Amino acid sequence: MSALKVGVQMYTLREETAKDFVGALRKVAAEGFAGVEFAGYGGMQADELKALLDELGLVSIASHVGIGRLRDALDEEIAFNKAIGSQYIICPGLGKEYRDSEQAWKNTFALLEEIGRKCVEQGIGFGYHNHSFEFDEKVDGATAFDGLFGTAAADAVKVELDACWAYVAGYDPVAYLDKYNGRVPLVHFKDVRRTEEDKWLTVELGSGDVDLNAIAEASAAAGVEWLIYEQDNTQNPPFVALANSMRWIKDNGLA
Repeated sequence: MSALKVGVQMYTLREETAKDFVGALRKVAAEGFAGVEFAGYGGMQADELKALLDELGLVSIASHVGIGRLRDALDEEIAFNKAIGSQYIICPGLGKEYRDSEQAWKNTFALLEEIGRKCVEQGIGFGYHNHSFEFDEKVDGATAFDGLFGTAAADAVKVELDACWAYVAGYDPVAYLDKYNGRVPLVHFKDVRRTEEDKWLTVELGSGDVDLNAIAEASAAAGVEWLIYEQDNTQNPPFVALANSMRWIKDNGLA
């Protein structure tokens, strides 16, 4: 598993970045993460953000960019992300208006492929990040997840597999890594636990129900480039959760 690199989705630290964006990036680097995936740029210009990343030795893995912005300001997002060295732009999910019928889903499949082709033409990769609804909702009898990646060309739309939400939906993330072998450059690496109230709680790595080591092994076999730690909601302060999760990553030989 030595080929896998480990990053963090900055959404995990959104409370901290709102207070001190630069300081949060410094703490990410100090914890030993190799890269970051952005969910907003802290109001920084591309050149100053790139200079900071270089100073800290961090790679910009990707940026999560909402589909409305991808539809209306794609060239601007591509230029910004190329300037900071991002390898990918990722659509982080979809509002109901993009998936409220099978036809809406099909229209969205076409839109995502169009966005992906424009990204590739300009020298940056494009992918889609799932939640659980892509497995729950169906298009022509298949999951919307399989509908998207079965419809859109593999070179235009890559898979950013959120292994946790596939698990929550009742699907085996290891099987999906095998199914889309070679098309999954990024995996959201997260843990989850079912509460006594029968709700799902995102938790620090190694403290939940997900077989993270199996996902890491399958990721390496599937050609994944980055495992990206994300915790949608933390029980401890975000920097404590970050440190505890990185400790688990190091203890398990992943960094």
